Amino acid sequence: MHSAQRQPSERHGPRQRRRSSASWLLALVLTLLTLLGAFPQPVLADDQDRVDYTLTNQSGNDFSGQQLAGSSFAGATARQARFRGADLHGAILTQAAFPGADFSGADLSDALMDKVDMSGTDLTGAVLRGAIASGSNFTGATVTDADFTEALLDRVDQRTLCRDARGTNPVTGADTRLSLECG
Repeated sequence: MHSAQRQPSERHGPRQRRRSSASWLLALVLTLLTLLGAFPQPVLADDQDRVDYTLTNQSGNDFSGQQLAGSSFAGATARQARFRGADLHGAILTQAAFPGADFSGADLSDALMDKVDMSGTDLTGAVLRGAIASGSNFTGATVTDADFTEALLDRVDQRTLCRDARGTNPVTGADTRLSLECG
């Protein structure tokens, strides 16, 4: 073999390079689609500012009743934080951890909450209409009176939530079991 040519090492073999290329290409396509406006952006009131809590520790903090529409909690940790009645419409919660948090009465409609730890959370009376929550963990979450209309959930989470789902959302009037499409 010619000395100028490099052989793939075990660490970065052809299979690894293909995987990296595919990841890079996917990231490029998603970036272009975002720049072209293919993904809807949250609508905010004129006097409202988005808050960036990305990759921060908000454990135990109280956000009750706050206007947090369109804010980012991506990758944040907020164990046992309180979001009672908070407006998180269109918020980005991707890959965050909220175990034991209180979201009762919160508006999480259209929130991006994929791969989020929502274990043991209180979602009593919460509105999650149109939320994207694929790959999330809802083990032990309380969903009485919650509205999941048109939310994207993994099948396993849907079945788990259906076991204890009951009630009617006081804001939207949606039946919790119907909004989860429980059988």
